[in-house]
Amino acid sequence: MRARAWLACLGGIITREARRWMGQRGRFISALVRPLLWLGVFAAGFHFVLGLSITPPYKTYIPYEVYIAPGLCGMIQLFNGMQSSLSMVYDREMGSMRLLMVSPFPRWFLLSAKLLAGVLVSIVQVEIFFVFAWIWGITVPITGYLAVLPALLISGLMLGALGLVLSSFIRQLENFAGVMNFVIFPMFFASSALYPLWRVGQSSPTLYWISEINPFTHAVELIRFALYDRFNPISAAVVVGFLILFMALALIGYDPGRGLLARKGGE
Repeated sequence: MRARAWLACLGGIITREARRWMGQRGRFISALVRPLLWLGVFAAGFHFVLGLSITPPYKTYIPYEVYIAPGLCGMIQLFNGMQSSLSMVYDREMGSMRLLMVSPFPRWFLLSAKLLAGVLVSIVQVEIFFVFAWIWGITVPITGYLAVLPALLISGLMLGALGLVLSSFIRQLENFAGVMNFVIFPMFFASSALYPLWRVGQSSPTLYWISEINPFTHAVELIRFALYDRFNPISAAVVVGFLILFMALALIGYDPGRGLLARKGGE
C-alpha cells in the first residue's frame, strides 16, 4: 500500500476520534471540571510551600497548587486513556470494531493510530487546563508550555496503551467501567501527583516504594520537569519501557490467534 493510504487511514481514525470528542460535551466538561475541582479543593485545604528539586541538588520552592498542577495534567491523560479504551469496548459490542480490524492495514498500525488519536485529544484537554490554571494564578516558564508537549505525548501514549490492554481483556462495557475505577484511583493516589515522594517516604516507606514503581508517578514527574524546561531521564526511560510493555500486551490481546478474543470467539 502507498503512503497516501496509510496517511488516509491515520487521518480517518484521528478525525473520527476528534468528532466523537467534540460531540460528547459531557466528556469535555468532565475532563476540565475534574482537575479544576481537585485544584480548588487541595489548594484551599493545603496552604504550604514545597521544596521541589527541579535541578538537583538545588531546590526551587513552589506553592502547593503549583506542585499538583502536573499531577492533574496526568490525571486528565489517565482518565482520557481509559475513556478512549472504553469507547473501544463499546465499538466492539456494536460491531464497528470488526470493520476496523478486518481492514488491510496491520493490526499494530490500527491500534497505534487509535492510541495516537486519543492522546492528541488528551493533549488538547491539558492545554485547555493550562489556560484555566493560568487564570487561577498558576504560572510556569513560557518555554515550559512547549517543552511539555513531548512529555505529554509520551506519557499519554503509555497511559493510553494501558487502557488498550484493559479493553483487550474485558468483554463487557459494564465490567470495564468497574475496572477503570480499580486502576485509576490506586495509580493516582499511590504516586507523586499530590504529594512529593520524600514526604510519602516519611510517613510510609511501603507506600513510597509502591509509588516509586508506579508508572503514573514517572509520567507525572516527566511532565513536571518538562514544565520547568528540564528533562528527567529516569522517568522518561520508565515511561517508554512501560509503553513498549503495554503496547505488546495490547497487540497480544487483540490478536485473534493468541489473545483473549480467540478464546472468547471475538472479532
